[in-house]
Amino acid sequence: MSASGTRPAQALFSSTTASATSTDRLRPRRGIDMPDDPAGRPGRTDRACDVSRPGALAIVLHTHLPYVEGFDTWPFGEEWLWEAASATYRPLLDLLERHSHGPAVTVSVTPVLADQLAARGVAPRFDRFLNSTRELVYGAEIDDLRRQGLPGEAAALEVLRRRYRETCRPSGAAIRDLARDLVRVATWTSSATHAILPLVATPEGLRAQLGVGVDGHRRRAGDWAGGLWLPECAYSPGLDDALAEAGVRTTCVDLTDRLGRGSRDHLQPYRTTAGTVLLPLDRSLMDLVWSDGAMPAGAPYLDSHHLTRYRLRAWSNDGRPWCPRRARERARSDASVFVRAVRERVATGGLATVAFDTEFLGHAWAEGLWWLESVLDEAVAQGLQITHADLAGGPESRARASALPDAAATTTTWGRGHDLSTWNGPRVAALANETVRLERAVVDAGPRATPRAWRELLAAQSSDWAFLRTFATAGDYPDRRFADHAAALRSELAAPGTLPSELRGLAPHIEEAMSAGRVGPR
Repeated sequence: MSASGTRPAQALFSSTTASATSTDRLRPRRGIDMPDDPAGRPGRTDRACDVSRPGALAIVLHTHLPYVEGFDTWPFGEEWLWEAASATYRPLLDLLERHSHGPAVTVSVTPVLADQLAARGVAPRFDRFLNSTRELVYGAEIDDLRRQGLPGEAAALEVLRRRYRETCRPSGAAIRDLARDLVRVATWTSSATHAILPLVATPEGLRAQLGVGVDGHRRRAGDWAGGLWLPECAYSPGLDDALAEAGVRTTCVDLTDRLGRGSRDHLQPYRTTAGTVLLPLDRSLMDLVWSDGAMPAGAPYLDSHHLTRYRLRAWSNDGRPWCPRRARERARSDASVFVRAVRERVATGGLATVAFDTEFLGHAWAEGLWWLESVLDEAVAQGLQITHADLAGGPESRARASALPDAAATTTTWGRGHDLSTWNGPRVAALANETVRLERAVVDAGPRATPRAWRELLAAQSSDWAFLRTFATAGDYPDRRFADHAAALRSELAAPGTLPSELRGLAPHIEEAMSAGRVGPR
């Protein structure tokens, strides 16, 4: 990640093989617990988030993958989903289970990711990934390294192969359990397909992205406390009324350029004119972990550039064979440094909010979940309060939140330049303009726009196609995907009902939302 804010988790969506995903090198409990509902998941709470002394930390994990289920496998496609499920999501759930009575981590899951994990037919394909692809590639590579007289590297791959063998078995049941369990711990949702909301052109389109996203989460989780991840932290004051209408109580924003990096103004929640609480991300803390030269570049961690024949990672950043014991020790040390930095940052009060792509902590930084678990342990040991971000959205906390300063009431993102250029800049201007035309065509069609047309629009509006094209990390995959959704949408508008209503697992309940007036004309 650069200092300008490029998401390193994008490494998961870069050049892959059937055996591994290449990643970019990243240079290197006592809190307020959420009450449990009878189902055991974090429940709604109205307790205030006290940002006076002593200070507190909120950790928000944003869990998202592009809409790839059923659309190609290698080098770009649904293998990203299987890799994330096995290397990140299941280990994260195990970690949260171990710390279920400790500091509360705030987890968001995008509806499009939940749709993919719960789609019909994913179980046998995930099973083939674990039992065929991973076993064959790791086995061949381990044998090859031993023949080359590299026992340390072979031992490193044995440890990593064991991770897959211990993940999600039996896989058929486990992928269904994974979809259920992720939603069970995720109190935050997002827009339906991770659309950049300030770029959505019409009130109807914005209502559909928010309505389908919130409705899908409620159907899966049974409850929602109002937490919503703004895709790419893209915020504009023009969203305020739509967010409030959708029931959004709490979200994260990146105001680094508006309030000044390191300013204490980042350590307090703000309130929009419509009542939604905005939690500013604290870049001075996040950059310790998620920037060029940050913690993941530490010598003992897996090197993302020095790869084996089948593009597996067997070496540490210092060139030695990767040693899990050494990496774990460094993760504990880095966690201690991070917690001390947070304690100093909030020593005189305030709420520091940090957010990371979940996939970054499990894939781009292979040891990232070890680090996160050590942070939770260190927080207890050092007396740092970790609080759930939902607490900042309770009535008392909202009443204490300050109005958003005029200087910060502009369009911002956590992307490069903290603006929208990644998604509407010169490289993707044609795509951005076509997305607007598609949206207007669906809205103008009124009641003639079928559920399939709306599903194709939601798919086309995903931020991922512009992101992948801007950073040129997935060949022509984003161009083909966007073009296919656009063509299908126009075909369906020209002859409504020609295509099947369903689009794989995407937005499975949109028909009900349309009947209720949450999607389409009112």
